[in-house]
Amino acid sequence: MHYLNENIWFPNVNEATKDGLLAIGGDLSVERLLLAYKSGIFPWFEYEEPILWWSPNPRFVLFPDKLKVSKSMKQILRNNNFVVTLNKDFKAVITECSKVERDGQAGTWITKNMISAYVKLHELGFAKSIEVWNENRLVGGLYGVDLGNGVFSGESMFTKESNASKLGFINFIQNSNYNLIDCQVYTPHLESLGAEEISRDSFMRYIMAF
Repeated sequence: MHYLNENIWFPNVNEATKDGLLAIGGDLSVERLLLAYKSGIFPWFEYEEPILWWSPNPRFVLFPDKLKVSKSMKQILRNNNFVVTLNKDFKAVITECSKVERDGQAGTWITKNMISAYVKLHELGFAKSIEVWNENRLVGGLYGVDLGNGVFSGESMFTKESNASKLGFINFIQNSNYNLIDCQVYTPHLESLGAEEISRDSFMRYIMAF
């Protein structure tokens, strides 16, 4: 296990533990976050924990051409009851994501420091948000980091109305030009949309190739 200090670096991802934990400590500076994502690493920790950096094996990803849209979702998309926007209110989206209660977690991992760090990434053009609106009310959304190499690393999503975040995700995939969506770790929800597990080595080859 590696303990990070003020120097901005990361160990090789192959040094991660079996569950994917690679390093502890450091900070959430723009420079460190960008280096992490471009190295196949992401931060994930709970409130009052030190910063934990992960590179799991296998990696959960979605290839856009394998996106699955159910018949019911196709009907919802056709009805067009929601309005989907890009980067209209990043801070509102990440703040709503921080309020979502998740199984197995004592508290949110999207802390105030995390929100501040990703807002800076957004202001610099690296982090993006997708908003879903119903009559000018924000009812769903997601955010993530654009690696600038054809890869989008999804971070979190929220929904206040049935299917809102799913619709936003599908709309985003269908209207973007990414080669790979990094979903990081397995969830049944994203598997139902076509996400799959690949080896960490394969993932690293993809993000280095694009």
